[in-house]
Amino acid sequence: MSVRRLAAEQPEGFAFTPENLEWAKGQIKKYPQGREASAVLALLWRAQEQMGGWLPEPALRYVADMLGLAYIRVYEIATFYTMFNLAPVGRYYVQVCGTTPCWLLGANAIKDTCRRVIGEAGHVTPDGMFSWIEVECLGACVNAPVAQINKYYYEDLTPESLERLLGDLKAGKPVTPGPQNGRHASAPEGGPMTLLDSVLYANEEPEEELVGAGAVLTDREAKRPGKAANVREAAVPKPPLSKGRKPR
Repeated sequence: MSVRRLAAEQPEGFAFTPENLEWAKGQIKKYPQGREASAVLALLWRAQEQMGGWLPEPALRYVADMLGLAYIRVYEIATFYTMFNLAPVGRYYVQVCGTTPCWLLGANAIKDTCRRVIGEAGHVTPDGMFSWIEVECLGACVNAPVAQINKYYYEDLTPESLERLLGDLKAGKPVTPGPQNGRHASAPEGGPMTLLDSVLYANEEPEEELVGAGAVLTDREAKRPGKAANVREAAVPKPPLSKGRKPR
């Protein structure tokens, strides 16, 4: 792991907003007396969000004081976990996956696009809109290449689609997370390829909301909305196909 240091330029101080302070106190109360330090990751994450994506040194001391921790303990945590940014980032923080599946499917071209449109990794554009870095696996390998922009994933990227995304974000236009090539979630790009024989679904009533959507799987025994996973709809026996009956 590379050395991670605090930014040279720091704000004079830090304090949670009243809303975030109330939230932080609620997080601390989740832990038993003497174990309040367990809330440190949650508080650091909220501090980073309040600062627009990075953790200044005064925020580390502020969180340490709230939890009764030595400053060095919080510094160790902030410098160990790469999800914490120790220097300012752009309003739109682009994390490009460079691990093997994404690399095989064109991540280098995605990084080249970031260099051309944004600048070198870690650089914040003069207008403060963008910065980017390369990260390890984002866990969406089937939709490679992938980039995370703030909280959302943008998948099946090409240099052209990424440049278009960045342009839309800069212009304030709405963008749609997920696959950028028209595929549905992680389904095959051309649509369903297995379990297509209509005989398999001869006893199924058509799902109104799925008719014409190309879906081939249904779950009539799904759990009830809002209930625990073990609370499911009552099973209804399905009649066998009568002899000579043609499937619908």
